[in-house]
Amino acid sequence: MVYNFNGSLLESKQIELPVDNRALLYGDGVFETIRYSYGKLLFWEDHYFRLMASLRIIRIRIPVHWTPEYLRDQIHETLEANHLEKQPARVRLTVWRKPGGRYLPDVHDPEFLITCHRLISDEYEAPENKVTVDIYRDIFKPANLLSNLKLIGSQLYVMASIFADENGLYDALLINDAKQVVESSKSNLFALYGTEVVTPPLTSGALRGVIRQRLLKALPDIGLKAVEKDLTPFDLLKADELWLTNAIVGIVPVHQYRSKEYSTLKALAALRLLNELARQDTFDLSF
Repeated sequence: MVYNFNGSLLESKQIELPVDNRALLYGDGVFETIRYSYGKLLFWEDHYFRLMASLRIIRIRIPVHWTPEYLRDQIHETLEANHLEKQPARVRLTVWRKPGGRYLPDVHDPEFLITCHRLISDEYEAPENKVTVDIYRDIFKPANLLSNLKLIGSQLYVMASIFADENGLYDALLINDAKQVVESSKSNLFALYGTEVVTPPLTSGALRGVIRQRLLKALPDIGLKAVEKDLTPFDLLKADELWLTNAIVGIVPVHQYRSKEYSTLKALAALRLLNELARQDTFDLSF
């Protein structure tokens, strides 16, 4: 595989990371995971502005030349170097602060790494296997300014993923200090009640997901009312459907949470809507 390290296309053995790398020592950075389909980066504008907002929050300086076009072109060069420009792919853009200092950084300039892996289909597709979830209770997710960001430091998500694997689950749901359901280890969460679709608010600690934001705006197009509202574990047992959403898988209908089994009818309709949004998505260079 060819990687893009600070604008240079290199193989892994050519990349030299110093022992005082702040991503390694402090998890001092953020990342974006982006789907490349139909020969374009899906919802690139959303990803770009979320990344810029995240860098401002954690006080990493944004270089003047880091325009949407510049970073998009860096990703395209990485895809071409891996012969993936005509294939669907998963792209990760990781940004961290340059080495120097301890908890207090000496500098605030960024470094970046772009990686990409091939996907099977241009379209978002629902999993063929049964999707079961349960709640991970050992560690709560905090609700604060950093909770909405995709931080490099992801120990909570790692532990929840291990819990899911050890218990034969597709994914594990996270709760906050108030015992409200926030999201899963790798996705935002939606619960359907009749024609109302509820997702936990950002104030609960939920990630500001790109697909989450798109669905909040688009679901009325298929007759569903989307709202942000706190959810408890008991609320999930009363739902008609549960959905997991992220930029790579799109929408995953949940089949079972504990003893409750769910319909997937509306989730599949929302998945068709999302695929249409993806096909129509364009990056407007004028903004």
